[in-house]
Amino acid sequence: MKLRFTPSGRLQFLQAVSYILRDNPQAAVRFRKRAERALRRLLRYPDSGRLIPEFPDLPFRELLVPPYRFFYRREGKTIWVVACWHGAQLATEPGQERGA
Repeated sequence: MKLRFTPSGRLQFLQAVSYILRDNPQAAVRFRKRAERALRRLLRYPDSGRLIPEFPDLPFRELLVPPYRFFYRREGKTIWVVACWHGAQLATEPGQERGA
């Protein structure tokens, strides 16, 4: 099993870390480590994330790493992280490019 980011998913994750870093570098490091640890767990338990409440019929799941939501899909032996949004953001359908 492999874990990969789409270009927009990676950009959003890096933007989240960068945003936290501006105010609190230690919190940014902690968030990044928590997110990476949680995402690595998906390699063992790919269906452990919940269906996205706003879009239960889509083939995406979400993993919560407060205050952020990681949206992902499984394709064969690859898990694709397609988005990383702050929990306060209004959700649009995952996989649509947002600001990239």
